[in-house]
Amino acid sequence: MLLSELYQRAEALEALNLTEALLLWNEAPLDELMAVAHKVRMRLLPERIVTWQIDRNINITNACAAGCLFCGFHAGAGNVPLFTTTKEAYRTKITELLAKGGDQILLQGGLDPRMTLEGYEGLFRWLKQEFPTVKLHALGPPEIVFIAHQAHCSTQEVLERLVAAGLDSLPGAGAEILNERVRKKISPRKATAAQWVAVMREAQSMGLLTSATMMYGHVETLEERIEHLLLLRDLQAESLRVGRRAFLAFIAWPYQGNGTRLAKMIDYKPTTGTEHLRLVALARILLTNILHIQASWLTVGHEIAALSLWGGADDMGSIMIEENVVSATGTEHKMDAEGMRALIRNAGFEPVRRNQAYERV
Repeated sequence: MLLSELYQRAEALEALNLTEALLLWNEAPLDELMAVAHKVRMRLLPERIVTWQIDRNINITNACAAGCLFCGFHAGAGNVPLFTTTKEAYRTKITELLAKGGDQILLQGGLDPRMTLEGYEGLFRWLKQEFPTVKLHALGPPEIVFIAHQAHCSTQEVLERLVAAGLDSLPGAGAEILNERVRKKISPRKATAAQWVAVMREAQSMGLLTSATMMYGHVETLEERIEHLLLLRDLQAESLRVGRRAFLAFIAWPYQGNGTRLAKMIDYKPTTGTEHLRLVALARILLTNILHIQASWLTVGHEIAALSLWGGADDMGSIMIEENVVSATGTEHKMDAEGMRALIRNAGFEPVRRNQAYERV
């Protein structure tokens, strides 16, 4: 099959298969692949705008029973001492967020065996009482599965109770690569790919805002990487078909291996900027039913993130007032609000601030 035929089909928003996606990855010159992805982006989102938001990542704790080999943040990794965030710390962090104009916290921890479902409910209710305008973008499918196991109930019940306590949206955390061979190697004690999908299906049926993610560049094959994208596309198609609330965005970032156990076990080589640009472009071409693609500046830096805006990405994510998990591996990219606006303008687009629902602020 000629690349030109694939380009035409992609620009027409046709659903390409695994073989065709592999051909694009292996054969398409990067500039051509990015150009096709940009045309797809402009067809889906014709305005020359790039969205961004202000939020803060707050980690409930770094106690985690999963012990993922790729993680440098959990207490067992040795990079960060064991901690649990106190109420006073929450007050300080959220007050700072509000002062900067933010209205959402990304609240995550780990698979903490000390924490109960009732404990999470109490925390969420307290946060909402203290800060009623702040949105709780909290936990993720692996945590929901773990909480359900600990509480001897269904994941559906966990979600229902957490929503009643104040949960506003569910991040796509813990997807990594949605393939069991990969998951058994890098995170064998965490939720399976099928469980991740099932929790997202339940969350979407309840009307929760959700996002989809990928952490790539470790032990997965190229085929497994693309199969991950196609699995997300299939779930999105199913959700749209039956009237569930669907994924708002897709976010991919390269594995940050410095100081992690996994990096010592494999021939770890940091992902290049060109590989990230290729991944973003292919995601935009394949995921035509997921409207927004993030640039992931935190892990790839400002320059590659800006280039990705011409290769399929339309969103820069958050300025991330606080971020601890990626930082635990030594990644130190920073951004403030003015820097975000300048980066987007200098790339040739209009910056538009948004909330978690991708509504303009």
